[in-house]
Amino acid sequence: MPQEEQPVATRRVVVREPNGLHMRPAETVARTAMRFDATITLMQGDHRVDAKSIFDLITLAAEEGSELDLRAEGPDAEAAAETLATLFENKFETPPSPGGEPPAK
Repeated sequence: MPQEEQPVATRRVVVREPNGLHMRPAETVARTAMRFDATITLMQGDHRVDAKSIFDLITLAAEEGSELDLRAEGPDAEAAAETLATLFENKFETPPSPGGEPPAK
């Protein structure tokens, strides 16, 4: 029996953080990606990594201005792609949590 196709969402994101995609933003991206029921990858050229892995993200060595292709596949694909694209746009700053309190560090 053929496997049902999963929803796919893609975005082009730009690293806007002056220090690039270093350990702290990589942790933020991975932690955010893990919230979604989707396989999420980031690509720079031919280098494709798992967005849920801090180590994989660091291997991109993405500097400020780097353009990355984000691809999410699965039930949460659109929400994952939109949330992660916004995270990149906001220089990896996470929005306040629902109670108005900043997220725990």
